[in-house]
Amino acid sequence: MRAPAQDMDWIALYLDAAAAEQGAARNTLLAYGRDLKDAMMSVRKSGGFAGADRAALEAYIAGLEAQGLAAATRARRLSSLKQLYRFAHEEGWREDNPTLQITGPARTRKLPGTLSLEEVDALLEASATYGRNDADRLRNHCLMQILYATGLRVTELVSLPITALRGDPNMLLVLGKGGKERMVPLSPPARTAMAAWLDHLDATQEEPRSLFAFPSHGKSGHLTRVRFFTLIKELSASAGIDPARVTPHTLRHAFATHLLQNGADLRAIQTLLGHADIATTEIYTHILDERLRQLVLDHHPLAR
Repeated sequence: MRAPAQDMDWIALYLDAAAAEQGAARNTLLAYGRDLKDAMMSVRKSGGFAGADRAALEAYIAGLEAQGLAAATRARRLSSLKQLYRFAHEEGWREDNPTLQITGPARTRKLPGTLSLEEVDALLEASATYGRNDADRLRNHCLMQILYATGLRVTELVSLPITALRGDPNMLLVLGKGGKERMVPLSPPARTAMAAWLDHLDATQEEPRSLFAFPSHGKSGHLTRVRFFTLIKELSASAGIDPARVTPHTLRHAFATHLLQNGADLRAIQTLLGHADIATTEIYTHILDERLRQLVLDHHPLAR
């Protein structure tokens, strides 16, 4: 197959394939697009994507370090390039793949920030009382209870369809990355908060009713990721917790951490978090290591 004449067409066709064949999520595709557009600007003098050789691409990656970009960012940029050139090679746009021998920076396995049980309790209590009116308080409490009960990604949470909450479910059906579905259990407090929020929506919403559990008048039709990020900062301040320590992902980490501390195994956590690869979940093994160490100290006769 003949290669596209324009670099932007390389990116567009690759992203179309990633969406169709890999089921890549919208946010993932946007990230790929940003990375590849940045690379495109660098390789123009080397003949664009069609003409760039290994040296030109390595020079681009090296330049990212000179710009002071983090190792994780540089590794992601290289990963995007590798995927583009693998696709180009398979499509016959290039006879070679110049990224095959390029190695990037090693990703440091930074331990995720988390919160104590007491801090989570304070956030949940704050969510029940923070807001301009009863509607805001009911919504905020429902959001936070579901987030901590399930460990959902923020996009999964704000875009929940209202049908997922109906019928007082014990399990929540979630559409995750790549269009993959999974079931996550709900805690009794989360179910109570959901019921109260649904009662409010049913009593106040006019026709046509929103398809989303957390509706908004914006373009998406539901609460946005950005607004929820801001909201969780506001709730942290209300709860007396440093807002710099708390993001929606922090609650996801707290969900996993507290489950592991109370005996859950990594495979169960992998399923609940929707990780495709157990290696992603293994960042939490430090919790298991500490639990095993304490187990020996508490029960081994030689430790007494």
